[in-house]
Amino acid sequence: MKLFSIAALTLTSLVTAQEVSPTPTTCTVDPNATYPTSAKLPDPFLLADGKRLATKDEWACKRAEIRDQIQRYELGPKPPKPTVSATASSGRINIVSSEGGKSASFSVSIKLPSGTGPFPAVIAFEGASIPIPAGVATVTFPNHDVAADDPRGKGKFYDLYGSSHSAGALIAWAWGVSRVVDALEQLGPDATKIDTKRLAVTGCSRNGKGALIAGAFDDRIALVLPQEGGSGGPGCWRIVADIKKNGTKTEDATQIITGDSWFATSFTKYAPDTTVLPYDHHMLMALVAPRGLLVIENSGIDYLGPISTYGCSVAARMVYESLGAKDALGITQASHGNSHCQMPSSQNAEVAAFFNKFLLGQSTVSTDVVKTDGKFTWYAGQWIDWTIQTLS
Repeated sequence: MKLFSIAALTLTSLVTAQEVSPTPTTCTVDPNATYPTSAKLPDPFLLADGKRLATKDEWACKRAEIRDQIQRYELGPKPPKPTVSATASSGRINIVSSEGGKSASFSVSIKLPSGTGPFPAVIAFEGASIPIPAGVATVTFPNHDVAADDPRGKGKFYDLYGSSHSAGALIAWAWGVSRVVDALEQLGPDATKIDTKRLAVTGCSRNGKGALIAGAFDDRIALVLPQEGGSGGPGCWRIVADIKKNGTKTEDATQIITGDSWFATSFTKYAPDTTVLPYDHHMLMALVAPRGLLVIENSGIDYLGPISTYGCSVAARMVYESLGAKDALGITQASHGNSHCQMPSSQNAEVAAFFNKFLLGQSTVSTDVVKTDGKFTWYAGQWIDWTIQTLS
């Protein structure tokens, strides 16, 4: 791969595409709604007012509810798009965001394949730890420059919005990824050699959590590839709490809030009893639907909660199936001991298939994968008491 080299360009404008698809005007999201507790995974086909979903327009209303709930209970708010300007030169893009008389900037680096482009690209949190196919560019995103996870309130996001902003680092990173997409759209393919209709996002461990949340909160990303994100990523809070209670040394919500500042401070109120949450992370993953999502996990590390990430992904796949896109969500778990973020070759085929289908235009490639070598038994009925709805 090579660094792109272009004359410096500057362009300031509003983004040409919305971060999330428009919500039908018939939808109402009550920010003060209260919800019953649920020991099982909440029903993704049930609106807050008790109405059962029947159409894809109604799913768009449910998506709006889920986005509100996850931000309100767990992540903190993702601010709306500020004014964004971008300059590009010699393999780097500098991105300046301005709001309320303040400005903050960060830079990303870009490596391009050989050829003329425009190329699909993967936005990689601090670099990629999965194999990137030939023909795909890599945009390296410095998420810890945008928002430090220790201490809270440091980084370019907080320079712009204030150190006391209630957003945790994960949603601040998602905000940063959206600014990268803004910049790529503004500068255009002639300048960047990037096709913004074919973007992926990836990261591993805490960055895997961040990549999933970035993809869930920006519909312009075509493919989401979280790697070994565990709890706070593709794992469900309820399931991981149960396996920890039964003796597995794993990371649950009560532990995760004592460490890095990934979440809103308000999450500390709900972490001790996640049955009060009106969602779980099967709904976070469902926000990506019907776009491509491959959950890449290590079944050999109990701390990552393998049964939680597997079962949660299976539940999310039921939403994908309701939308006629079951094969757009894949699950691959492989045990490789404590070699965290060092993906084994046994998972290469799944990763390649998702790149081929969702970024490289090979529409006939099979992505129907639900695979684990985990030493556990998944009992769907323990966690799921709802059925797939076929949405028209």
